[in-house]
Amino acid sequence: MPGGSSQTLRPFLWRAERLFEDREIVSRTLEGQKRYGYGEYADRVAQLANALDDAGIEHGDRVATFCWNDHWHFETYFGVPSMGAQLHTINPLLPDHHIQYIVENADDQILFVSPSLLEKLEGAADDEAFDGVQQFVVTSSEVPDTSLDPVTSYEDFVAGHDTDYDWPDLSGDQPAGMCYTSGTTGKPKGVEYTQEMLWGHTMATLPQSGLDLGADDVVMPLVPMFHVNAWGLPFTCTAAGAKHVYPGPSPEPEDVARLIEEEGVTVTAGVPTVWLGLLEYAKENEVDLSSLDRIVIGGSAAPESLIETYDKQFDVTVLHAWGMTEMSPLGTASHLKPGMDDISDDERYAKRAKQGLLVPGLEMKVVGDDGTEVPWNGEDFGELWVKGPWVTQEYFERPEANEEDFEDGWLKTGDVVTVDEEGYVKIVDRAKDVIKSGGEWISSVELENALMAVDDVAEATVIGVPHERWQERPVAFVVPSEGADSDALKEAVLATIEAEYPKWWVPDDVLFIEEVPKTATGKFDKKVLREEYADESLVEGKVPDEAAPEDE
Repeated sequence: MPGGSSQTLRPFLWRAERLFEDREIVSRTLEGQKRYGYGEYADRVAQLANALDDAGIEHGDRVATFCWNDHWHFETYFGVPSMGAQLHTINPLLPDHHIQYIVENADDQILFVSPSLLEKLEGAADDEAFDGVQQFVVTSSEVPDTSLDPVTSYEDFVAGHDTDYDWPDLSGDQPAGMCYTSGTTGKPKGVEYTQEMLWGHTMATLPQSGLDLGADDVVMPLVPMFHVNAWGLPFTCTAAGAKHVYPGPSPEPEDVARLIEEEGVTVTAGVPTVWLGLLEYAKENEVDLSSLDRIVIGGSAAPESLIETYDKQFDVTVLHAWGMTEMSPLGTASHLKPGMDDISDDERYAKRAKQGLLVPGLEMKVVGDDGTEVPWNGEDFGELWVKGPWVTQEYFERPEANEEDFEDGWLKTGDVVTVDEEGYVKIVDRAKDVIKSGGEWISSVELENALMAVDDVAEATVIGVPHERWQERPVAFVVPSEGADSDALKEAVLATIEAEYPKWWVPDDVLFIEEVPKTATGKFDKKVLREEYADESLVEGKVPDEAAPEDE
């Protein structure tokens, strides 16, 4: 039985093991599908802890993962932090030089890696930054050919170790997890999570005001486990006693649809691009989503058209949420308030499309350019500041970033928002993505949501391009659906914006591309497009006087 009175992760597994011994954990792997209960899972977590002990891992040491979503990765989620070490999840989609910086900065001692990511890791590991790594462990039964050294398979690593472990009494401020931001504007910034931060985040995500999870749920995180602990879902599902479904390496829409149907998934979560891909797949294939109750969408704004489509076609609720790596990550969830059941469909979808209501335990304020708080009227906007027990107060060994992003206990999120009279947060844009044209602001997010509602638009993003007269002008980048007529689609796109927004919001051009660049966490990477199209000639002379605001 777990001892002590601190708020730690260990009691969540202790409870699940004893109350839900046979509740399943299902994992799609390259070796086939793995299926076992919390009872066997707890035994294997203890074996892992014993193996780490024997490998010399001590309290405070960092154990890294370079892995997809599977049962092996999930075993590290409780095995590593519950023995007093710190689990450091590494995003394998980052460039090699960022991975090298992260491994060296964190001083990782052991590194677990998925077989399909070996080649990527080998490229990054050929550097002195990896000199501190004492052991590589491939999450598999056997070790594939690899240049990594020393290396063993996960199954050999834990084989023969005891299924009992003398779990230590840990303090709430014991470091338990670590994740780095993607570093789009410089070196990645490390965020450390203590035991009590992860405990508090788990308790906030369990109830209806969070993600509303219970023992009868079947939860499939599509959000990667290397990204902010898969939004905390592995911990929250375990605390609830829910069934876990892990989709494994690089799941395609076909895999997602099959797992939902075969395993009876009720709740799943991921960035909007995942669910847009599933809708595209569903146009050409039979999919059975009848078990699915809701999809949690975060990472970037979910288009209102996406929310409506899942509701009307599949009777699936999209729960829009928002958070940050620095927040462990959940900050808001867009639940409807009591009394909103009778509002119109349009009003309901508009509410659902907002990032939602602050979860209990956090505080927030909206700060304008002049440093004063902005009123909650749904119109005025400013930067969202948050604080609370699972919000970090500093970056790991980055004092210069701390001075810029934190103030008096508040995290300055960098998100520009409005808050309506009922408290629903709506992200207008990232501070760096707002388009300033002729002294007025244009929200790229709003334009993108409108574009995504146009038939034959598979993906769309909007950036501000330099303009000699207006400072910046919006340009739309559209990925057309297969077989779409580009001329007709361009007319439809422009007509949609013209009908809904002021003339000066209408993009100066619509450019068709094969794919919107993505960041390492699956968000649209506008920085790539801005660098490629940082040319005034792209829009110069195309803005008629009546289509732009007056000069200030």
